[in-house]
Amino acid sequence: MNIINDLEPGTFDLHIHTSASDGVFTPAEMVEKASAIGLQTIAITDHDTVAGVAEAMAASQSTSLTVIPGVEIRTRWQKYNVDVLGYNLRDLLQMQQRLRILHKDRNERARRIIDKFRQFNMPITMEDVRQYSGDGVITRPHIAKAIVAKGYLYSVRDVFRHYLGDGRPACVDLIGLSLEEGIQMIHDAGGVAVLAHPYCFKNPTHIEEMIALGLDGLEVWHREHRPRDVNKLIRLAEKHHLFVTGGSDFHHNDHPLGRFLI
Repeated sequence: MNIINDLEPGTFDLHIHTSASDGVFTPAEMVEKASAIGLQTIAITDHDTVAGVAEAMAASQSTSLTVIPGVEIRTRWQKYNVDVLGYNLRDLLQMQQRLRILHKDRNERARRIIDKFRQFNMPITMEDVRQYSGDGVITRPHIAKAIVAKGYLYSVRDVFRHYLGDGRPACVDLIGLSLEEGIQMIHDAGGVAVLAHPYCFKNPTHIEEMIALGLDGLEVWHREHRPRDVNKLIRLAEKHHLFVTGGSDFHHNDHPLGRFLI
């Protein structure tokens, strides 16, 4: 099925992160927020984990909201980091078990990033980071929050701008899965694989090469996509008979839940 064929603009958000990864709000709180603004369908798509899906689905039982079980998996293709969204996952247990290898990768990356900050005279510990990640997946925003809490920089944005953003001196890439492995993992769990925020890839040929590896869809609408990006992506999806999806990539209240270019 096409995930949003039957969804009306303004009624859905299919790219939401919760406290199970690097979002601010719990899965139940996200259900409450989505219901409060009149959304009818959301997808929980935490980074490399489906730990928040069950809580969100349980919380939705007392509402009219539909929760799509999802995930966002970090993969590698050629020299690029590629995020793949998985939707309509049927075997969450299998998915979570297979994602555990990525959790180890994220923990190792966190240790290497912590070592880099020590070299920059900004010492923090894994325990400092766990104040923000809890027992869940460790992501870069958790590390950035620990840096800010120590008073080394003023904001998470500053940490990313100067140290933790892609290509910055404290950034460490995840080893992760290959794109093919990530797509297959989603398919094995009964889901469909969608390329997240394709605007990152300026070369349409690259996107088409990734599509050839088994992608089922493109995230056409995203808060960072410009109208011309959307138009190009729609044409590309039509050319390859792909699903189209859209979402705010919500992490916190600076990201407008349910609002993206459609």
